[in-house]
Amino acid sequence: MNPYPKSPCIPGAFDIAVTTQLSPRRTFIALFVLALGGFGIGCTEFASMGLLPQIAQELVPGFAQHPETSIAEAGHLISAYALGVVVGAPTLAALTARASHTKLTIWLLVFFVLGTVASAATPDFGSTLVARFVAGLPHGAYFGVASLMAARIMGPGKQGQGIALALSGLTVANIIGVPAVTFIGHALGWRAAYLVVAGIFLLTLIGAILFLPRYPGDPSRHPAKELRAFRSGQLWLMIAVACIGFGGFFAMYSYLSEMATRLTGLGAAQVPWLLAVVGVGMTIGNVVGGRLSDRAPRAAMVVGFASFMVSLALFALTASHPVGLFAAAGLVGATSSILTPAIQSRLIAASGEAALIGAATNHAAFNVGNAIGAALGGTVIAAGYGYLAPSWVGLVLAAGGLILLLISLGWERRTGTLVPRPAAA
Repeated sequence: MNPYPKSPCIPGAFDIAVTTQLSPRRTFIALFVLALGGFGIGCTEFASMGLLPQIAQELVPGFAQHPETSIAEAGHLISAYALGVVVGAPTLAALTARASHTKLTIWLLVFFVLGTVASAATPDFGSTLVARFVAGLPHGAYFGVASLMAARIMGPGKQGQGIALALSGLTVANIIGVPAVTFIGHALGWRAAYLVVAGIFLLTLIGAILFLPRYPGDPSRHPAKELRAFRSGQLWLMIAVACIGFGGFFAMYSYLSEMATRLTGLGAAQVPWLLAVVGVGMTIGNVVGGRLSDRAPRAAMVVGFASFMVSLALFALTASHPVGLFAAAGLVGATSSILTPAIQSRLIAASGEAALIGAATNHAAFNVGNAIGAALGGTVIAAGYGYLAPSWVGLVLAAGGLILLLISLGWERRTGTLVPRPAAA
């Protein structure tokens, strides 16, 4: 007997009938456009990490005398973008509750184009910091609305696959986009790299205008009503699952390049290949996770976390050898990404009728997890425990995410619902 309620994985958000039945060709193009936007986001978020020395050399005073300090200061640009994601995800999702998802996607892409061009055009470090914060604001809202649109396009029974397809651009960016943009930055300058990313967003914007289906807005929605989703204990519990659980990935990934060169002995030219292997693993895991999310979402999360923990342990035990490093890094990428579609779906479900809040908040939680994992990983390295220590920290964080998930599932089993339906007004 199934102790869980027999309800759709994502209630409310997809109860409205799809206004237009898309042809297979139109469906493919629409999903490709949504994924291309995610590809651009992956490039703008992660390529900055590889361009910090160039940015610091131009914008941070004292680079010649103290390069390490200047690069560390330039790292605040990454923090500014992440802060923009955390602030913008719930805020924009609430403020745009009434908007058509199609129009919202288009305006968010305009936001990305302007923010990324501004990042390339700023004259000093302070204004660049502000530009990166602004560029991060639409990040969570875009992935939120793209996930909802993709799930709606795919239709009932394939919503998890739709979400996985919308998120696939982010994982593919780690394979080809980030290395390519980083190469352009080294060859032509970091400003040129940002302009290339702005071009990706502009291309996505044109595609969105031409090919995305027109879904109407909902005039009955109101920002205050959307924010009531945060009264849900299950929503906060799943936010904690994402923050803590995915912090395990970032504890390992944040120091992967440094570990590979200093501990395993890889040359600098081999590091992009290692990162590409992680990206391939993430892409495969995302596809598998989308299918599992549709068939057995709860099992997908539990098994996903368990396999993620095993892969982190294997990484810590084998990464000192090149073969083990590449194999285990790809496995970590795959197992961590298996979780993403199901957790995204459950956050949407836990937000009740405010589906966009749940979808957008997921990416704010990822960025908090990024900060938590990177901070704890850096702490154990600074304490002298070595470059494999962050992997063990990641395992502990992943275990914490699994424990919180089991609490959420137990709560759902006892109450018979993931989120109470609001009483009629």
